[in-house]
Parts: sequence; structure tokens; C-alpha cells
Amino acid sequence: MTNSEIIDTLGGTTKVARMCLVSPPAVAMWRKTGIPPDRMIFVAAQLEKATDGQVTRKMLFPNSWAKIWPELNPPEQ
Repeated sequence: MTNSEIIDTLGGTTKVARMCLVSPPAVAMWRKTGIPPDRMIFVAAQLEKATDGQVTRKMLFPNSWAKIWPELNPPEQ
């Protein structure tokens, strides 16, 4: 999923700006330069909710999701 698709799925530039507590021009720049990693962690959780789990945090962070969201690890048996 591209940065623009993520922003559009979450409601557009202004809505994502409010969500991330940044200015709309900052989010508009993210469409070209990429969503900063610290913001992407927050955005990923929102995106998972907005897509009803079709796009997951595990998909967006395949190598680091377990460290960022340890609660997503399956319970140990």
C-alpha cells in the first residue's frame, strides 16, 4: 500500500494531520517523502481499524511488529 493510499484510506490529508497532530502540509509532503517511522507506528494501528483488519500492523511492519506491539504475540502455551 502506498503512502497516498494509506492517507486516503484514513480520510485524507486533513484528517490524518489532525490524527497525528501535525499540519496538513506535513501530511501532503508524506505522500511524496514517506510517512515518518514514528508516525507510521500510530497510523498503522488506525489503518488496521479503518480496513477492518484487511491491512494489518503485521503486514506493514513484517520484521518488527512483535517488538512494537508485543500484545499481538500469540499467548505462550
